[in-house]
Amino acid sequence: MSRGRFGAYGGQFVPETLMPSLLELEAAYASARADAAFQSELDSLLARYVGRPTPVYLASRFSASLANEARVYLKREDLNHTGAHKINNCVGQALLARRMDKRRLVAETGAGQHGVATATVAALFGMECTVYMGEVDMARQSPNVRRMKLLGATVVPVTSGTRTLKDATNETIRDWVTNVRTTHYIIGSTVGPHPYPTIVRDFQSVIGREARAQMLEAEGRLPSDVVACVGGGSNALGIFSAFLTDDVRLHGVEAGGSRDGDAATLSRGTPGVLHGAFSYLLQDDDGQVSPAHSIAAGLDYPGVGPEHSFLKDAGRVSYQRVNDDDALAAFASLARLEGIIPALESAHALAFVRRAFSGAPSEGRVVLVNLSGRGDKDADAVEGRLP
Repeated sequence: MSRGRFGAYGGQFVPETLMPSLLELEAAYASARADAAFQSELDSLLARYVGRPTPVYLASRFSASLANEARVYLKREDLNHTGAHKINNCVGQALLARRMDKRRLVAETGAGQHGVATATVAALFGMECTVYMGEVDMARQSPNVRRMKLLGATVVPVTSGTRTLKDATNETIRDWVTNVRTTHYIIGSTVGPHPYPTIVRDFQSVIGREARAQMLEAEGRLPSDVVACVGGGSNALGIFSAFLTDDVRLHGVEAGGSRDGDAATLSRGTPGVLHGAFSYLLQDDDGQVSPAHSIAAGLDYPGVGPEHSFLKDAGRVSYQRVNDDDALAAFASLARLEGIIPALESAHALAFVRRAFSGAPSEGRVVLVNLSGRGDKDADAVEGRLP
């Protein structure tokens, strides 16, 4: 990777007023990476506050339901404090904000898990916190809205555009531009201008490092396949990063949506600029960003991280689509077979496993799925819709 680029993708397509802040962040991150005290504090917080390492779990009954002898393991990011992988990145970025003497945090959120994680670290470090969330997402993820407010965050409803994650991101950037001297923007995924895609991937790479060692211990070998859902792409790159140079098949699963549309950026999109980076996005013939749709609010985004775009073009990761109905079926299946309620986002990865590894014998296939979050936040959204 050249500075800020993954092949042709990435870069810094931002207003001039943001460049000093991005350069400051890049320098702070480079300094932090070389600082043993920073890494020690981060590791301590991940262990004692977040609850790492999270286990890998052999989902025996779910595996048996595939009737093909594949063994499916789950990387249990749902067991983290706050219930998802998002906290890994937020702890790291809050430490960077403190290093830069910025005492106010802003964030965008779709499913609410990143907003909850940002509000959590703001409370932990005594910082002010504002979270922007689309009105549509606030309605379908109301439990997380209540959690953010309880943690002391100001939650700002976004009423423009599709009133979902893209529009929440737009408003967060506007706030950041206005208050850049005192405010750090904790981007929740591997998107945005350099150095954010690298920073978020690196803070999430703890998932892959743990999972690689855990699978070697559990199976005496690496998995044959690693599967993760992809919206912006942080949980996927977090686990993929440890296996990129291995003989392991990597599968990213996008939201195929319904008749109302989809959010399959890498499957249907074309390269363009969104939120400060050059990457694949959903756009019309005039280059205008197209609306995205997914039952999973965290996947309801028309863009994707630039590193995923590079991995798609390089052929290293296979990107697939799963529709709303199949995700709902997988959501119900894991809950009823394993007593684990997955996030709707993670249910897309599980649905791909049900489709790709059912029926035909595949003895020796060991599949690792990143269960990126828990699904209690989705209870209202799935009410009356489960098969």
